[in-house]
Amino acid sequence: MEPRLHFEVHPGDGPPMLFVHGFLSSRAQWRENLEPLGAVCRPVVVELWGHGRSPAGESPDDYSAAGYLRQFEAIRERLAAERWYLCGQSLGASLTLRYSLAFPERIIAQVFTNSNSAFATAEIIVERRRLAAAAIEDIEARGLAGVEDLPVHPRRARRLPPDLHREMVADTGRIVPQAVADSYRHLNVDVSVREAARTISVPTMMVCGSYERRFAPHRDYAAENVPGLRVVDLPAGHAVNAERHEEFNAAVAAFLGDAEETSPAAPSTGDRGPLSRAAG
Repeated sequence: MEPRLHFEVHPGDGPPMLFVHGFLSSRAQWRENLEPLGAVCRPVVVELWGHGRSPAGESPDDYSAAGYLRQFEAIRERLAAERWYLCGQSLGASLTLRYSLAFPERIIAQVFTNSNSAFATAEIIVERRRLAAAAIEDIEARGLAGVEDLPVHPRRARRLPPDLHREMVADTGRIVPQAVADSYRHLNVDVSVREAARTISVPTMMVCGSYERRFAPHRDYAAENVPGLRVVDLPAGHAVNAERHEEFNAAVAAFLGDAEETSPAAPSTGDRGPLSRAAG
């Protein structure tokens, strides 16, 4: 199976690391992390359906968590990587955590950041479905204007470096509105791994932006229930990897170094030069 999501491989030393951004974001989410973390891994950046340079999905199954996991596996196979690292942000963390549960033998170690969707309770999911229904109706009626009015649109971010903020907002112009509606319909409201997270079996680190108050109970739940979880709290909001990128990069590099020392050697993935695979 050939991957259809747009992905890019950046120069680096060490096993590949798959970076998965959140809702309404793009590859720009990781701009401040790729070169520094290239010292310990080979960054692989993917964009979600209808975000950035990826096309809209072709079916409801594409938007499901299982559909995303098949795409991630296709990327791994395309890179001929037996095992790799994961890094997920927000909605992307819901997917990478689920991937680690489905294919632990493929994962050396994983990192995730604030993700309210990943640890949503049953009550929260009911409320998210109600809000999603209204968002779907508005987006399908007004298109990109409806997307721009969503509370999580990057234009409302306040703590990002200015040039990164401009790039992320510019990338929202590439968003396919129907893909956002279909993400709400088939993925966003039902991607929690709250209970299953207790069975995670790979080395895992959470880098938490402590300014995001609504994530605080989820942060505490993860700290108490994810086996062996390493927790790093940083003075940042939801986009902690970008807001406090130097501290984030240092924490991730140290964690991957520790994981590499305790893990069986990963096979070489060949050429270390850049690779871009256009979707479609």
